[in-house]
Amino acid sequence: MTARPPASDTPMSTPASADSNRVELRPETAGENATFESLSDEEMEALRLAREADHFHDECGVFAISGHDEAANIVYLGLYALQHRGQESCGIVASNGREHTAHRAMGLVADTFGDKVLKRLPGRHAIGHVRYSTAGSSSLRNAQPICVNTDGGPVAIAHNGNIVNAVAIRQELEGRGSIFSSTSDSEVILHLLARSREASLEERFIDALSRVKGAFSVVLLTDEMLIAARDPSGFRPLSLGRLGNSYVVGSETCAFDLVGAEFERDIEPGEVVVIRRGRIRSMRPFTRNAPSHFCIFEYIYFSRPDSNLNRKNVYAYRKDLGRALADEHAVPADLVVPVLDSGTSAALGYAEAAGIPYETALIRNHYVRRTFIEPAQSIRMFGVKVKHNAIHNMLEGKRVVLVDDSIIRGTTLVKIVAMLRNAGAREVHVRISAPPTIGPCHYGMDTPTREELIAHNHSVDEIRDIIGADSLGFLSLAGLRKTAETELKRGICDACFSNEYPIPIDPEQQIPQLSLFRANEEERFEDD
Repeated sequence: MTARPPASDTPMSTPASADSNRVELRPETAGENATFESLSDEEMEALRLAREADHFHDECGVFAISGHDEAANIVYLGLYALQHRGQESCGIVASNGREHTAHRAMGLVADTFGDKVLKRLPGRHAIGHVRYSTAGSSSLRNAQPICVNTDGGPVAIAHNGNIVNAVAIRQELEGRGSIFSSTSDSEVILHLLARSREASLEERFIDALSRVKGAFSVVLLTDEMLIAARDPSGFRPLSLGRLGNSYVVGSETCAFDLVGAEFERDIEPGEVVVIRRGRIRSMRPFTRNAPSHFCIFEYIYFSRPDSNLNRKNVYAYRKDLGRALADEHAVPADLVVPVLDSGTSAALGYAEAAGIPYETALIRNHYVRRTFIEPAQSIRMFGVKVKHNAIHNMLEGKRVVLVDDSIIRGTTLVKIVAMLRNAGAREVHVRISAPPTIGPCHYGMDTPTREELIAHNHSVDEIRDIIGADSLGFLSLAGLRKTAETELKRGICDACFSNEYPIPIDPEQQIPQLSLFRANEEERFEDD
């Protein structure tokens, strides 16, 4: 098959509505031997932003413990293990049974919590949160856990997910005199709790959750108990564990492994677990036998490979997707190469099923942060090489199957395919272990608008031409659903692939998508 170099007028980011992150190769720099010597400072910065934006981003992670002498320290470690779920802000709230002490900050867990900070968080109960803003802007006032004082005592909440009717409820509450301190949808739950007329705090919490629709895996800390709850559809994961005589709750089981906790079970969709004085009580106050809609992207990309979700290991399932992909889109090739790290597990599964050698012919720099000092523009293809580099003697003259988990906007694969060709690859066949992403998520993921998704605007053949591949194959929706049925044995949410949203979205009350993809009105207001 003849190699297909990118055409000279091929855009690197195709949707016209994504102009803020759009970069085009100008005629003098385009083609098989394209360089980036003529790019301006603004275009180099746009390349960096495009690289970061070309994936769905992790949403949030929660971790909590009840009844441990080093509660804040344990939560710190749990959040450290969940850092991949959110890198914008983090926070811990601890309770000594009388009062709450909180520390929240923008940035990473390890940079935020040192010995001095943790010593200022006394108590045997604590909850924590890492955040990537899924509703509300990226600012400290939206960092969690959120704390309030009620007539029943102090309350703190940490939430993973999106409340799809949050805008409507907020407007209702503001009309009745409520004053919100953040733009986060999570604060809506606390206002509903405060206004509830139920007798106890746990009953008020359940009453509040019964009013909201959407995705919530949430932990609530009072002065004497820890409550964990999951929405009836079970969009987001939440697990229960034991650490000695203490109970822990976390978004993923990899956090239990780090702190030495033993996994007990998953908190079930629609379940509310109350932990008080070393005892645990389970309630099912919401709709029984509601269909499960677990987010399939948790398995495809979000969660750590060493986590178990619904008792299925994430790494093993990603290999299953790779095997299914090889069955659907076989091609003669010499090497299977993953896009690190997102395509590694699926590439291994593809290689095993296809009988083609697996090679890590792309090397990733794991120490790239969000900002870095850019060198002179004379360094060729800096925008992609800062994160990936190809091993030339491994690729020279080879037919390569390049495996990744998804194509969101296509900007990264344009550059990686070009890099493989420049390193000598004779053919580059791109394989994606998920169906084409055609719709945004409204249940707790950071996604572009529909118009910014390359698969919404282009056919598979058009995407193949844009990224410069010899062939392109996506796992079919039927293939994905079959693996979910046989391996996960529960219902999934695949709305971003199928356009079938399990909870209807009112366009007029829709929560804005995230600030990576468009300027946020609130941030501009604060800057003024």
